[in-house]
Amino acid sequence: MCTSIVINQRKTIVGWNLDLLDMQHRVRPTQDGVFIEIFDNKEGWLPLFGANSRGDFVGMPTCWPFDNRSDPPEDAGSNSVLLLDIDLLLQKKTLDEIRSIAEREDVYSAPGVTFMAALSDRDGNVLHIVPGQGHLYYEKPPFAILTNFSPFKQDAEPHPWMGWDRYQIAKSMLENAADTFDVPDCFAVLKAASQSVCPTVVSMVYDAAAHTVYWCENRSWDNIQSIQFA
Repeated sequence: MCTSIVINQRKTIVGWNLDLLDMQHRVRPTQDGVFIEIFDNKEGWLPLFGANSRGDFVGMPTCWPFDNRSDPPEDAGSNSVLLLDIDLLLQKKTLDEIRSIAEREDVYSAPGVTFMAALSDRDGNVLHIVPGQGHLYYEKPPFAILTNFSPFKQDAEPHPWMGWDRYQIAKSMLENAADTFDVPDCFAVLKAASQSVCPTVVSMVYDAAAHTVYWCENRSWDNIQSIQFA
């Protein structure tokens, strides 16, 4: 369960809450990007979320309820949403290239779970992908939010983990945001949308204009770290 936000006012600010239960994670800051990595027993540490030095941001909320249209086909190729997200984060593909793939080909998730993509670039353009259902592209929108329900279904299929309440909290705050919206304001939204049941383990904010990533772990809002890309 997670919350992804992008807001374009005087500057582009991206925010991300990673809500995680019973999985190992770590934040690895480098000059190529700040990667939130998840430990997989087969693959080791996987860079699945975060910001890179080119200005791309990658979030991957789980969609509830699960929709089996996102399951990979028997002849699955390279269009796994996980692989596309990693390719964007590691600068192997651009946002436009991933958008093109989503427009012309089917994108799938892992068996039995619908992972979505919440992607953005330095210019504040946003791409949301829901495997098996479609994609939505927003050219520098005033703001964009993705929690844990399909934007194609909205609240038509209620689920206790869908994050409808978190979506409404973030939407209200972003709709009323001043044009001076900045990093502390973004952390305020993330704090309001954070959780303890499925705990928010990393909260990250990216300031595109300053090429700077800020983050804190385990809702320690007074212990924010940062790195500025060269």
